[in-house]
Amino acid sequence: MPAAHPTTAASPRPDLVVTDSPAAADLALVSDALDRFNVERTGVDDRRPLAVLVREPGTHRLLGGLTGRTSLGLFFVDLFFLPPELRGNGLGGAILRRAEAEARARGCRSAVLYTISFQAPGFYRKHGWTRLGEVPCDPPGTTRVFMTKELARPAEAPPGAGLVGFVGSGKDPQETPYSPLGQL
Repeated sequence: MPAAHPTTAASPRPDLVVTDSPAAADLALVSDALDRFNVERTGVDDRRPLAVLVREPGTHRLLGGLTGRTSLGLFFVDLFFLPPELRGNGLGGAILRRAEAEARARGCRSAVLYTISFQAPGFYRKHGWTRLGEVPCDPPGTTRVFMTKELARPAEAPPGAGLVGFVGSGKDPQETPYSPLGQL
């Protein structure tokens, strides 16, 4: 006999609300509930945010960066932005390498992201990411490009190496030292 559904003839159906401005508490409830479900099924409780932030020296004003998360051996890149004056000089690659190194340190073996065809698929390909597929979106002729990268730990990377300091700390052998405002 199938398990009883929590909504029966004696109880009304829940309301469905479509919104473009969900409360932070509502988003947290859904996210936390799914996380609990995943932990119950896998026994693995490793979901954590991951960010590499670029701050202006002195004022520490946020200039850009990468945000994502790690969970169940997978690194998800959610957002990555640098203002135009900070592009084209190695900073983006350094940020990506730092995020990938931290994901490896957390035990991730793969990474996924999507970008848009007019954004940065070439940048990611240059850094070892491969295309999984594309989905058409607007405007016509534009696609969402889904990409992945294997994060096998390089032999020279020290185990447990995490995010310490600012991009350009010199602790990552593949890192490009960078002073964000010195090259503007």
